[in-house]
Amino acid sequence: MSSQANPTVTHGGHDAPHQPVFVGETRARLEALYPKYPTKMACLLPALWMVQEARGWISEPAINEVAEVLELTPAYVKGVVTFYTMYHTHPVGRHFIQVCTTSPCNICGAEDVVKALLQATGCEELGATSADGRFTVIEVECLGACGFPTPILIDDDFIESVTPESVPGLLKRYA
Repeated sequence: MSSQANPTVTHGGHDAPHQPVFVGETRARLEALYPKYPTKMACLLPALWMVQEARGWISEPAINEVAEVLELTPAYVKGVVTFYTMYHTHPVGRHFIQVCTTSPCNICGAEDVVKALLQATGCEELGATSADGRFTVIEVECLGACGFPTPILIDDDFIESVTPESVPGLLKRYA
């Protein structure tokens, strides 16, 4: 996904009823992976990506569905989901913004970039979603671009050298 969010993603809240993900084309995509991996269990990360791609986050019912499809326990799947920070365990905005705030970026103004993002998106705090459902902003430990502070990741778009002044223009691409 590049500058535009996937229009088929349903960013339902906690109260939205679970709709199975692994039916039709998505089930076929998952099953096409089986021969490429030594076991069904090895398809867990791609299966979780498919859920997140389809729903925007990974709910408890989705964890149960993945467990059933891959013949794993829900506890095992939940352990993997909660271990990796790349999986969302609650609804997030259509555009997910990650800001590097480790020491090198912080020295170069990352906190001001965070403040500008929170203000421009309408998110009241880190981890919260804007009232219009468009954005969620979080801090991350490192995006691996210490030479180009402050780097941010919006959806799958990696952007280097972000300043507080550049934030409004960047966000226009994600309207």
